[in-house]
Amino acid sequence: MENKRPLSPHIQIYRWHISSLVSISHRITGVINIAGITLICIWVSLLVLGDANYNFINQFLNSVLGKFFAIGLVWSFSFQMLSEIRHLLMDMGYGFELQTTRITGLMVIFGSFLLTILIYLMGKNFI
Repeated sequence: MENKRPLSPHIQIYRWHISSLVSISHRITGVINIAGITLICIWVSLLVLGDANYNFINQFLNSVLGKFFAIGLVWSFSFQMLSEIRHLLMDMGYGFELQTTRITGLMVIFGSFLLTILIYLMGKNFI
């Protein structure tokens, strides 16, 4: 007897939605944030071992690659925070309409970039 049931969701018929993108990105940024927090803790703990170790990390963060890393981490935290607020509202029973999920998904995506730019501009005066 042959199984005639369709595969679901099949890769040729499945369409990506904003909610799918935000959901997958939420999980990825969660992993990135855990790694980032771990690296920040290691960097701060190097203060105990002396100035040379601390200065090595400080020089890295002042390089182009280090600044890209820092800005990427700020974006990851911003995205995660806004996505968590979105999920909190959905857990309370709001925002399940298709149009609302699209709008809130776009708000999370664009809001994370705007928040990152705002934090960068604020931090530029301190660093």
